[in-house]
Order: sequence, then structure tokens, then C-alpha cells
Amino acid sequence: MRKPIIYILLFVLFLMLVLIRVFEYELFYDPYLLFFKNDYLHIDSPRREIFKLTMYTTLRYVLNSGISLGIIYLFFKDKSILKFSAAVFGLAYVILIALFLYFVIHPRQEDYYLFFNFRRFLIQPILLLLLMPAFYYYKLKQ
Repeated sequence: MRKPIIYILLFVLFLMLVLIRVFEYELFYDPYLLFFKNDYLHIDSPRREIFKLTMYTTLRYVLNSGISLGIIYLFFKDKSILKFSAAVFGLAYVILIALFLYFVIHPRQEDYYLFFNFRRFLIQPILLLLLMPAFYYYKLKQ
């Protein structure tokens, strides 16, 4: 692909990540968005519909992961890196959703901070921020 097209596609993909974040209240059911904006260490867990929350969290993770995989592919143009990234995203989802469900089903105030950080990996493209420098360094060393 030509460089200008790649830059435009990367811009569009990063813009999509930003738009998911900007419109998170309108797009996703997540009572924890407001909960964690307040003094969550001193209040009780919000009322929630576990199935609906899990489905919307999964949807958000899939959207962020798909966009992130597109960004990784456009940056490195290497299918082995793309496959490895997809495996990392898949494995991370299984582990993180299990932890997420544990904290949602068994809310305890002393676990809120830990829950906040595990949840962050599901709803934000943090894995992209971790994988990009690692792959860049890997490519430099080849």
C-alpha cells in the first residue's frame, strides 16, 4: 500500500479508538463508569445486570481489539506479529473476563482498586500500548 493511504487508515483507526472512549456512555452499558469516577473506595458497588454488563464489556473489548489489530498490522505489515497479537488478545480476554466476573459477582470494597485496574484492561486499548513498543523493539533487533 502507498504511504498516504496507510497514514489515513492509521488516523481513522486511532480516531475510532478515541470515538469509542468519547461516546462510551452512549454506546455501552456500564454502571462502573460513574462508580469509578466517584469516591469508589468508600461506597457500595452499584446495581448491575451481570449478563448485560458482560456482553457490553465483551463488545467493547472486541471493538478495541479489532481496531488495535488493524493498527498493528498497518504498522508492521507482518502476519506473524498479527497472529501473535491476536493470540495475546484472545488469551488476555479469557483471563481478564474471568477476573472481571469474579469481582462483579463478589464485590468487596477492599478489592475495588484491583477490580478498577483489571477492568481498565478490558475497556481500554492498553494492550495496544504495551505491544507496539515491544514489536518495534523486536523489529529493530531483527
